[in-house]
Amino acid sequence: MGFLLEPDQAVVWRGPMIHGVVQQFLGEVGWGELDYLIVDLPPGTGDAPLSLNPGAAATAAVVVTTPQEVAASGGQKAMSMFDRWGVRILGVIENMSYFLCPHCEKESDIFDRGGGKRLAEQKGVPFLWARSRLDLRMRQGGDVGQPSCLQFPIASSRASSAEVAAN
Repeated sequence: MGFLLEPDQAVVWRGPMIHGVVQQFLGEVGWGELDYLIVDLPPGTGDAPLSLNPGAAATAAVVVTTPQEVAASGGQKAMSMFDRWGVRILGVIENMSYFLCPHCEKESDIFDRGGGKRLAEQKGVPFLWARSRLDLRMRQGGDVGQPSCLQFPIASSRASSAEVAAN
């Protein structure tokens, strides 16, 4: 939606409007022949995720969480929603697992530790990847409108993303 709005304009939509846009996006965009269509959803079980099924024919999901329990709880609810729809859960990824201080290079578990792994174990699904670093360059990339993996091609966040894709 960011491409369709002015930079300072908010999207203030309720369920029916979100549902309509998601359905139009999935059904009326000329995607061509695709192997995969990856949809990055907001956390939880709100209007955007609910708009995906049954019309989207989603076949699989990957749940991304940060390590703290409240985030893993939201991930668990999303997994429950996908289970109800018959969508296979491929696994769990733990994002923003720690912060590496740029001054002393000490790791800080600012969002706790291990919540993604515990979630995967509780649900009996693969734990795809952990220890993703919260990297200041990610913010800097967003500030200039260019993904950090392109702006900083040798950054650990790019290597981490490649590791996720390989798994």
